[in-house]
Amino acid sequence: MKDQYVGDINDYRKYALLRALSSGGANRIGVCWMLTPSDGRTDGGKLAYLQQPERYRHVDPELFDILAHTAAEPDRRRLATIEDSGAIPGATYHNELLPDELAGRHSFMGRCAYDFRDVDLIFFDPDNGLEVSSLSKGRRNSSKYLYLDEVAAFYASGKSLLIYQHFPRVERAMFLARCADRLRVAAPGAALWAFTTAHVVFLLLLHPSSPVHLHSATDAACSCWAPEFISGQFLGIEPTTP
Repeated sequence: MKDQYVGDINDYRKYALLRALSSGGANRIGVCWMLTPSDGRTDGGKLAYLQQPERYRHVDPELFDILAHTAAEPDRRRLATIEDSGAIPGATYHNELLPDELAGRHSFMGRCAYDFRDVDLIFFDPDNGLEVSSLSKGRRNSSKYLYLDEVAAFYASGKSLLIYQHFPRVERAMFLARCADRLRVAAPGAALWAFTTAHVVFLLLLHPSSPVHLHSATDAACSCWAPEFISGQFLGIEPTTP
């Protein structure tokens, strides 16, 4: 995640989903921004939806107003503004810059695990999504990805996980099936959901020990919105290793 994207249309969908899963704070959510420095690009400007309140505000009026206020001034387009706004009720945040180098990344994840020791669900917000085979951990730009061994470690600690994943330019059904196969190995026994939007998918892994009200919130989130905003789909329960 980069500060330059704060308040854009993907943020609106992201926070709407997290607010639904939070169920007013009943489910404790940890947000790991996986923050990376600005790259100077201009693709963080998808703010036109804020000029169309008649089309978008009804989805979540309180959240819409928070994001409109955040995006109104450049100095406010910061993740700290979102944290301070209470957009995600009762959330805990881990907002350090994530380094590329291995030792720094390992320390980052250790502090993240400590900060989130009491939460029910951890949201990971990498720039791109799950690791790719062409970029091993520790190399330049590896901070843009969440690696499967990290998924496995947090899941093994008993946490449910929500993961941001940008859609690459491939056939989407095949890509989601491949994601499910990879996550099946990392998170045996998880109930897997995909919340799909125009450009990204949020992959939800519900741990078998997660509270019942988190499962209920997930079910409810599948029918919260019109499909063009967020479309929820149950992908199955990953079998446990024999």
